[in-house]
Amino acid sequence: MFHTVAFLKKHLIMPTNIVTTEDLKVFKEELLSGITDLLNQQQGGVTKKWLKSTDVMKLLEISPGTLQNLRINGTLPFSKIGGLIYYDAQDIQEVLAENKVYNKY
Repeated sequence: MFHTVAFLKKHLIMPTNIVTTEDLKVFKEELLSGITDLLNQQQGGVTKKWLKSTDVMKLLEISPGTLQNLRINGTLPFSKIGGLIYYDAQDIQEVLAENKVYNKY
């Protein structure tokens, strides 16, 4: 197939990009953030001792209502200071381990 000069210029010649010091700083921050996220995922995603409700809902992928039910029925221990509710990350790991289900299939 015959390619025209315009096609070759459009697809084979790339414009020159100048990388600034600021670009490198942004790249470094994004790279470090990505590595941190990957490490957190490998460690179960928990890095803080105390988690807020929003953190727990994201971690367990549950709704606010489900989290409230876990508090009410005593499944998930919590601490309340003022209007904020905190959950011990270790308690969450223990609840998950205690409720692990093994299928016999």
